Amino acid sequence: MKILLCGDVVGRSGREVILEHLPSLRKQLKLDFIVVNGENAAAGFGITEKICKQFYEVGVDAITLGNHSFDNRDILSEVDKDPKLLRPANYPKGSPGHGFGVFQTAKGKKVAVINVLCRLFMELSDDPFACLNEFLDAHRLGQNVDAVIIDSHGEATSEKMAMGHFVDGRASMLVGTHTHIPTADTQILTKGTAYQTDVGMCGDYNSVIGMDLETPIIRFTRKIPTERLKPADGPATLCAVYVETDDKTGLAKTVAPLRIGGRLSETFPEVG
Repeated sequence: MKILLCGDVVGRSGREVILEHLPSLRKQLKLDFIVVNGENAAAGFGITEKICKQFYEVGVDAITLGNHSFDNRDILSEVDKDPKLLRPANYPKGSPGHGFGVFQTAKGKKVAVINVLCRLFMELSDDPFACLNEFLDAHRLGQNVDAVIIDSHGEATSEKMAMGHFVDGRASMLVGTHTHIPTADTQILTKGTAYQTDVGMCGDYNSVIGMDLETPIIRFTRKIPTERLKPADGPATLCAVYVETDDKTGLAKTVAPLRIGGRLSETFPEVG
């Protein structure tokens, strides 16, 4: 199975690069499943029903979120209705929406996707390790699902790396989101789980993690009240991770970063 997970989509420029490239990427890479992290898609904070529909129309199979899941309050009326829109599974019991889902590809394969929120330097949430352990006990590679995709949304590299090793051999891939900066540690872990600490964002890198330069610089240098952060709107880079899994085990055979457009150096998976 061939899977693509795209990092945090930030604002209009991030949305545009997703909408522009995903249809051709699905054909070029012969993708079976596409996940997009959309928690910053609506002006940098949250997501809307309209944006979700736009993503689905270009081939997105599931949307993960994060600490900004409900910043756009309009989405609260939709999260229970949309099984493809996944907020962190370790939100408190009774939170609206779905933390994970099991989806069927066009070829009849079952793909389990879960979104968890890390805890170091983040808002308080339930234990993501315990949450993943319970999820993986119920969704077993090569038994009742063909692939397991984990979006680990967190600030600390150590926590995401520990989480990768914690699930190694039980998930097809664990990829970090949230910091908006792609890391250079793309690898397959010892027991077969594809890993990257952070996939990076889909947004304008002539920015401060996707936000227009002026306001964050004022906040850092002058410590005075400012207007709300707003996304940078220059040409965006699409940052993603490509994974190919073994059909029998569901573990990773290939993992590679993908970057297209904008300011960052481009890289593209070699597909046989």
